[in-house]
Amino acid sequence: MLVLRSPRKLESLRGTRDMLRIKRTYTPPAREDGHRILVERLWPRGMTKAALAADTWMKEVAPSAELRKWFGHRPERWVEFRERYWKELDSRPEAWEPLAEASGRGTITLLYSARDTLHNGALALRDYLVERRSSGPRRKSNVRRRARMSHPSPTKSGHPNAVDR
Repeated sequence: MLVLRSPRKLESLRGTRDMLRIKRTYTPPAREDGHRILVERLWPRGMTKAALAADTWMKEVAPSAELRKWFGHRPERWVEFRERYWKELDSRPEAWEPLAEASGRGTITLLYSARDTLHNGALALRDYLVERRSSGPRRKSNVRRRARMSHPSPTKSGHPNAVDR
């Protein structure tokens, strides 16, 4: 039986690589996933704890129920969704700071259940965390420019869900 750890337990996470990844919950776990963190408000439909193999479930870092319902996974709302979600994250640093700290110590994989791999909350969260780490606190003028990116830039590895360091 899998026991989900609290966000406080992330403090004990140790690793050698600085990596943030995202992955669908329905994709089997892999050794290179590192610390697997479910970043959804709702448990993935049809998934057992054992099949998900998540180390932590951080509901509080997911988009609000209101924002999630408004977005409805409609790609034409992606830019505004990212902007609104980033504002929510700005107002709740206690929700995402444990993720930022853990990603600095090792590989973490943010798990999401959406079918759309290019427009989902985990991708927006990963981009937010990368932005925060690379530039410190975001400036207001930077929010709109970064939020207008409609698709993630491919990395050196060519995978849209990997972050090259």
